[in-house]
Amino acid sequence: MTGSDREAAREEAGTAGRRPLVAITGPDRGGWPAWFFTALAVRRAGGRPLRIRPSRPRYHCAFDALIVGGGADIDPALYDAPEGPSARDIQSAERRWTQRLIGYAFYPMLWLLRRLFQSHGGTLDTERDRLEKALINRALDEHLPVLGICRGMQLINVVLGGTLNRSLDAFYVETPKTRSLLPVKRISLESGSRLERVFGRGELWVNALHDQSVKDLGRRIRIAACEPAGVIQAIEATGEWCIGVQWHPEYLPQKKVQQRLFRDLVAAARQAPEHADQRTAG
Repeated sequence: MTGSDREAAREEAGTAGRRPLVAITGPDRGGWPAWFFTALAVRRAGGRPLRIRPSRPRYHCAFDALIVGGGADIDPALYDAPEGPSARDIQSAERRWTQRLIGYAFYPMLWLLRRLFQSHGGTLDTERDRLEKALINRALDEHLPVLGICRGMQLINVVLGGTLNRSLDAFYVETPKTRSLLPVKRISLESGSRLERVFGRGELWVNALHDQSVKDLGRRIRIAACEPAGVIQAIEATGEWCIGVQWHPEYLPQKKVQQRLFRDLVAAARQAPEHADQRTAG
């Protein structure tokens, strides 16, 4: 091995050993379950989690990657809200008897878990909207990897000029929210997408806690996954590492395939070491 080869190997090893700082957003009240499980996933992937909330925006902190978490619906004033897919299409995709059986069998447990994990009580959080919009723009300007989870995916799309379906409650008549923490929804990953490469497969089973969904795509955004009814389940940027998923991978820590998303995020964060000495857990 030549001297230059050894130097390159040392640099690669140093980058691989660094634990990137991953900012994770959430609400001021009620968001501790999402924070706990997302921070756990980041730690398992080799990163250091940093909690950011409207009351603790940590503007002075530099970070290597951003995760925009789930929670309250986005203020409709930030986007237009056209109609969603037809109820008939969505109902036909939810008629498998196995899905209904799982939903009814686990109804009591999932109802309790749903209440535990719900952080917004149906109200808007405009302060959080404002903070996360600024963080998304900052991360994109600095070419840092961004992962949006549920609400986070929707806000990424809105920040980039897209729109949302304001509510899908009228379409889902088979009580999906009573079984949504389990990975019972099958989605298809777009061929050639980054997500297909991350997960190493064309289909994936996911959970669902969302009341809204992406409608019109924002700038430089493409569809990365859909469910059989046509509801968009994932988006990604056409250039940089910017991914949004409609499901909650952090709530599936027992599924190794879901952990791949956080590992890929942390791996992408390691590729930007120029501010490594500035990263701090605050």
